[in-house]
Amino acid sequence: MKRMLMFLGVFGLIIAMSTSALALGTVDQTVTVQVSTITSISVSGNVTGLTIAAAVAGSDPTQVTDAETTYSVTSNGANKKITGSLAVAMPANITLKVNLASASASTGGDKTLSAGDENLVTAMTAMKDSAQVVTYKLDATAEAGTMESTVKTVTLTIVDE
Repeated sequence: MKRMLMFLGVFGLIIAMSTSALALGTVDQTVTVQVSTITSISVSGNVTGLTIAAAVAGSDPTQVTDAETTYSVTSNGANKKITGSLAVAMPANITLKVNLASASASTGGDKTLSAGDENLVTAMTAMKDSAQVVTYKLDATAEAGTMESTVKTVTLTIVDE
C-alpha cells in the first residue's frame, strides 16, 4: 500500500510538472486588421459598329442602339455614384447617350455624354452588381452631315455623392 501511494504521488508530480512545462510554450500574438474602402468597376468589352445608316424620308436619321456590353461594380462604401464622360465631346448635332442598368442602386435612364461628368448611377451603398447591361444610343440630326468612323473614349468613375 505504501508503494502504491508512493507511486501515485510520483505519478501526480510527473503530471503536474509536464503540464507546467507545456504552459511555458504559450505565447499571445496581436493581429491588426482593416477593411479599406473598395470601389471597383469593370466593363465586358468595347462597343463596335454603332453606325447610323438610315432615315425615314422627312425625318432625322434613325437612332441606333447597342446593349451588348455589361459592367460590374463593387463598392463597400456609402453615398457613392458612377459618373460618365467623354474624353472629347461629340460634334454638333450628334449625341451619344448611355444608360447603366443597376440591380442595387438608382439609375437616371438615358444620359447624354459630354466632356463633363454626368451622373449615371446614384445612391450606391455597399453593393456588388455583376453583368449589368450598358446601353448606348447614337442620335444625329440631318444637319450633322456625315462623320467618319471615330473612336470615342467613355470614362466611368466611382466617386462620392
